[in-house]
Amino acid sequence: MDAQSIKVACSSCNLRELCLPMGLNVEEMDKMDNVISSRRRIKRGTALFSTGEKFTSLYAVRSGFFKTCVTTADGRDQVTGFQMTGEILGMDGIVNDLHSCDAVALEDAEVCVMPFDQIEELSREFTTLQHHVHKIMSREIVRDHSVMLLLGSMRAEERLAAFLLNLVQRLHARGFSQSELILRMTREEIGSYLGMKLETVSRTFSKFVEDGIIDVKQRYVHIKDTDGLRRIVNPQTCG
Repeated sequence: MDAQSIKVACSSCNLRELCLPMGLNVEEMDKMDNVISSRRRIKRGTALFSTGEKFTSLYAVRSGFFKTCVTTADGRDQVTGFQMTGEILGMDGIVNDLHSCDAVALEDAEVCVMPFDQIEELSREFTTLQHHVHKIMSREIVRDHSVMLLLGSMRAEERLAAFLLNLVQRLHARGFSQSELILRMTREEIGSYLGMKLETVSRTFSKFVEDGIIDVKQRYVHIKDTDGLRRIVNPQTCG
Protein backbone atom coordinates (compact mmCIF):
# COMPACT_ATOMS: atom_id res chain seq x y z
CA MET A 1 0.00 0.00 0.00
CA ASP A 2 1.58 3.32 -1.00
CA ALA A 3 1.60 6.45 1.13
CA GLN A 4 -0.94 8.21 -1.08
CA SER A 5 -3.53 5.47 -0.69
CA ILE A 6 -3.48 5.78 3.11
CA LYS A 7 -3.32 9.57 3.13
CA VAL A 8 -5.29 11.08 6.00
CA ALA A 9 -6.73 14.55 5.57
CA CYS A 10 -6.11 16.50 8.79
CA SER A 11 -9.03 18.76 7.91
CA SER A 12 -11.49 15.87 8.31
CA CYS A 13 -9.75 14.04 11.17
CA ASN A 14 -11.75 13.98 14.41
CA LEU A 15 -8.51 14.28 16.42
CA ARG A 16 -7.31 17.51 14.85
CA GLU A 17 -8.39 19.65 17.80
CA LEU A 18 -6.10 17.56 20.01
CA CYS A 19 -2.97 17.40 17.88
CA LEU A 20 -3.33 20.41 15.54
CA PRO A 21 -3.90 24.10 16.29
CA MET A 22 -7.33 25.60 15.89
CA GLY A 23 -7.67 28.69 13.76
CA LEU A 24 -5.86 27.50 10.63
CA ASN A 25 -7.49 28.79 7.47
CA VAL A 26 -8.37 26.57 4.50
CA GLU A 27 -5.08 27.22 2.69
CA GLU A 28 -3.05 26.46 5.82
CA MET A 29 -5.02 23.25 6.45
CA ASP A 30 -4.34 22.17 2.86
CA LYS A 31 -0.62 22.66 3.45
CA MET A 32 -0.81 20.62 6.67
CA ASP A 33 -2.68 17.88 4.77
CA ASN A 34 0.22 17.73 2.30
CA VAL A 35 2.83 17.48 5.08
CA ILE A 36 1.03 14.80 7.08
CA SER A 37 0.68 12.57 4.05
CA SER A 38 1.00 9.10 5.53
CA ARG A 39 0.39 7.02 8.60
CA ARG A 40 2.04 3.96 10.09
CA ARG A 41 0.55 0.95 11.79
CA ILE A 42 2.53 -0.40 14.74
CA LYS A 43 1.86 -3.86 16.15
CA ARG A 44 1.55 -4.35 19.91
CA GLY A 45 4.99 -4.84 21.48
CA THR A 46 6.96 -3.32 18.59
CA ALA A 47 8.85 -0.02 18.54
CA LEU A 48 7.81 3.05 16.59
CA PHE A 49 11.38 4.29 17.07
CA SER A 50 14.34 3.30 19.24
CA THR A 51 17.16 4.95 21.18
CA GLY A 52 19.94 6.16 18.87
CA GLU A 53 17.76 6.06 15.77
CA LYS A 54 17.95 9.10 13.47
CA PHE A 55 15.22 11.64 14.20
CA THR A 56 13.19 12.62 11.14
CA SER A 57 9.56 12.99 12.20
CA LEU A 58 7.08 13.70 14.93
CA TYR A 59 4.19 11.25 15.27
CA ALA A 60 0.60 12.02 16.23
CA VAL A 61 -1.03 9.00 17.86
CA ARG A 62 -4.16 8.32 15.81
CA SER A 63 -5.20 5.20 17.74
CA GLY A 64 -3.67 3.00 20.39
CA PHE A 65 -1.37 3.50 23.36
CA PHE A 66 2.42 3.79 23.71
CA LYS A 67 5.05 3.78 26.42
CA THR A 68 8.39 5.56 26.16
CA CYS A 69 11.33 4.01 28.00
CA VAL A 70 15.09 4.22 28.37
CA THR A 71 17.62 1.56 29.35
CA THR A 72 19.43 2.36 32.60
CA ALA A 73 23.18 1.84 33.13
CA ASP A 74 22.52 -1.53 34.79
CA GLY A 75 20.41 -2.72 31.85
CA ARG A 76 16.91 -2.20 33.27
CA ASP A 77 14.07 -0.66 31.27
CA GLN A 78 12.84 2.57 32.86
CA VAL A 79 9.42 3.76 31.69
CA THR A 80 9.45 7.53 31.15
CA GLY A 81 5.89 8.10 29.95
CA PHE A 82 2.65 6.82 28.45
CA GLN A 83 1.15 8.39 25.33
CA MET A 84 -2.37 8.01 23.98
CA THR A 85 -4.59 9.02 21.06
CA GLY A 86 -4.15 12.66 20.06
CA GLU A 87 -0.73 13.07 21.72
CA ILE A 88 2.59 13.67 19.98
CA LEU A 89 5.61 11.33 20.08
CA GLY A 90 9.19 11.95 19.00
CA MET A 91 10.07 15.32 20.54
CA ASP A 92 12.98 13.67 22.38
CA GLY A 93 14.86 13.56 19.05
CA ILE A 94 14.83 17.29 18.32
CA VAL A 95 17.82 18.26 20.46
CA ASN A 96 20.46 15.90 18.99
CA ASP A 97 18.76 14.67 15.78
CA LEU A 98 18.72 11.22 17.43
CA HIS A 99 16.00 9.59 19.51
CA SER A 100 16.89 9.31 23.18
CA CYS A 101 14.25 6.74 24.12
CA ASP A 102 12.26 3.82 22.75
CA ALA A 103 8.56 4.28 21.90
CA VAL A 104 6.79 0.92 22.14
CA ALA A 105 3.14 0.20 21.28
CA LEU A 106 1.17 -1.23 24.22
CA GLU A 107 -1.59 -2.28 21.80
CA ASP A 108 -1.98 -2.25 18.03
CA ALA A 109 -1.66 1.41 17.11
CA GLU A 110 -1.61 3.86 14.24
CA VAL A 111 0.29 7.15 13.96
CA CYS A 112 0.28 10.07 11.54
CA VAL A 113 3.82 10.80 10.34
CA MET A 114 4.85 14.47 10.44
CA PRO A 115 8.28 15.06 8.82
CA PHE A 116 9.94 17.57 11.16
CA ASP A 117 11.82 19.58 8.53
CA GLN A 118 8.51 20.31 6.78
CA ILE A 119 6.78 21.12 10.08
CA GLU A 120 9.58 23.60 10.85
CA GLU A 121 9.25 25.16 7.42
CA LEU A 122 5.48 25.57 7.80
CA SER A 123 5.93 26.93 11.34
CA ARG A 124 7.96 29.82 9.94
CA GLU A 125 5.20 30.45 7.41
CA PHE A 126 2.26 30.62 9.81
CA THR A 127 2.63 31.51 13.45
CA THR A 128 -0.42 29.55 14.65
CA LEU A 129 1.44 26.30 14.01
CA GLN A 130 4.68 27.62 15.51
CA HIS A 131 2.82 28.60 18.68
CA HIS A 132 1.19 25.16 18.83
CA VAL A 133 4.55 23.33 18.50
CA HIS A 134 5.93 25.48 21.33
CA LYS A 135 2.83 24.70 23.40
CA ILE A 136 3.31 20.94 22.92
CA MET A 137 6.99 21.23 23.96
CA SER A 138 5.99 23.25 27.00
CA ARG A 139 3.39 20.63 27.96
CA GLU A 140 6.08 17.93 27.80
CA ILE A 141 8.31 19.98 30.14
CA VAL A 142 5.45 20.53 32.60
CA ARG A 143 4.66 16.80 32.52
CA ASP A 144 8.32 15.96 33.20
CA HIS A 145 8.29 18.34 36.18
CA SER A 146 5.11 16.71 37.49
CA VAL A 147 6.76 13.28 37.33
CA MET A 148 9.83 14.62 39.15
CA LEU A 149 7.53 15.91 41.88
CA LEU A 150 5.80 12.52 42.03
CA LEU A 151 9.09 10.67 42.40
CA GLY A 152 10.75 13.18 44.67
CA SER A 153 8.20 13.93 47.33
CA MET A 154 5.15 11.66 47.23
CA ARG A 155 4.32 8.49 49.11
CA ALA A 156 3.23 5.38 47.17
CA GLU A 157 -0.50 6.11 47.66
CA GLU A 158 -0.08 9.69 46.44
CA ARG A 159 1.87 8.54 43.37
CA LEU A 160 -0.72 6.00 42.26
CA ALA A 161 -3.66 8.34 42.99
CA ALA A 162 -2.04 11.14 40.97
CA PHE A 163 -1.31 8.70 38.13
CA LEU A 164 -4.92 7.48 37.94
CA LEU A 165 -6.33 11.02 38.11
CA ASN A 166 -4.00 12.20 35.33
CA LEU A 167 -4.80 9.20 33.13
CA VAL A 168 -8.58 9.50 33.44
CA GLN A 169 -8.39 13.27 32.88
CA ARG A 170 -6.45 12.80 29.62
CA LEU A 171 -8.85 10.06 28.48
CA HIS A 172 -11.86 12.23 29.31
CA ALA A 173 -10.45 14.99 27.06
CA ARG A 174 -10.71 12.40 24.26
CA GLY A 175 -14.37 11.65 24.92
CA PHE A 176 -13.97 8.69 27.28
CA SER A 177 -15.57 8.18 30.69
CA GLN A 178 -14.53 10.28 33.68
CA SER A 179 -14.67 7.29 35.99
CA GLU A 180 -13.82 4.14 34.00
CA LEU A 181 -10.66 3.12 32.20
CA ILE A 182 -8.81 0.12 30.84
CA LEU A 183 -5.15 0.12 31.84
CA ARG A 184 -3.13 -0.58 28.69
CA MET A 185 0.06 -0.91 30.72
CA THR A 186 1.02 -3.65 33.20
CA ARG A 187 1.36 -3.12 36.96
CA GLU A 188 5.09 -3.57 36.43
CA GLU A 189 5.20 -0.75 33.86
CA ILE A 190 3.21 1.51 36.20
CA GLY A 191 5.73 0.72 38.93
CA SER A 192 8.66 1.52 36.65
CA TYR A 193 7.11 4.88 35.74
CA LEU A 194 6.22 5.79 39.34
CA GLY A 195 9.42 4.49 40.95
CA MET A 196 7.56 1.76 42.86
CA LYS A 197 8.12 -1.98 43.21
CA LEU A 198 5.53 -4.27 41.64
CA GLU A 199 4.39 -5.50 45.08
CA THR A 200 3.89 -1.90 46.23
CA VAL A 201 1.76 -1.10 43.16
CA SER A 202 -0.40 -4.20 43.75
CA ARG A 203 -0.70 -3.49 47.49
CA THR A 204 -1.70 0.14 46.85
CA PHE A 205 -4.35 -0.88 44.30
CA SER A 206 -5.72 -3.34 46.89
CA LYS A 207 -5.82 -0.62 49.56
CA PHE A 208 -7.77 1.72 47.25
CA VAL A 209 -10.27 -1.13 46.65
CA GLU A 210 -10.60 -1.83 50.39
CA ASP A 211 -11.17 1.87 51.06
CA GLY A 212 -13.99 1.92 48.49
CA ILE A 213 -12.18 4.41 46.22
CA ILE A 214 -11.89 2.17 43.15
CA ASP A 215 -13.02 -1.19 41.80
CA VAL A 216 -10.50 -3.27 39.86
CA LYS A 217 -11.06 -6.28 37.60
CA GLN A 218 -7.71 -7.17 36.03
CA ARG A 219 -7.01 -4.12 33.81
CA TYR A 220 -10.43 -2.53 34.18
CA VAL A 221 -10.57 0.25 36.78
CA HIS A 222 -13.74 1.99 37.97
CA ILE A 223 -13.08 5.13 40.01
CA LYS A 224 -15.93 5.24 42.57
CA ASP A 225 -14.63 8.19 44.58
CA THR A 226 -12.71 10.77 42.52
CA ASP A 227 -12.66 13.19 45.46
CA GLY A 228 -11.14 10.42 47.58
CA LEU A 229 -8.25 10.14 45.11
CA ARG A 230 -7.86 13.93 45.10
CA ARG A 231 -7.75 14.01 48.90
CA ILE A 232 -4.89 11.47 48.85
CA VAL A 233 -2.89 13.73 46.50
CA ASN A 234 -3.80 17.09 48.11
CA PRO A 235 -4.97 16.48 51.69
CA GLN A 236 -4.36 20.12 52.67
CA THR A 237 -6.90 21.46 50.15
CA CYS A 238 -9.76 19.39 51.53
CA GLY A 239 -11.44 20.64 54.70
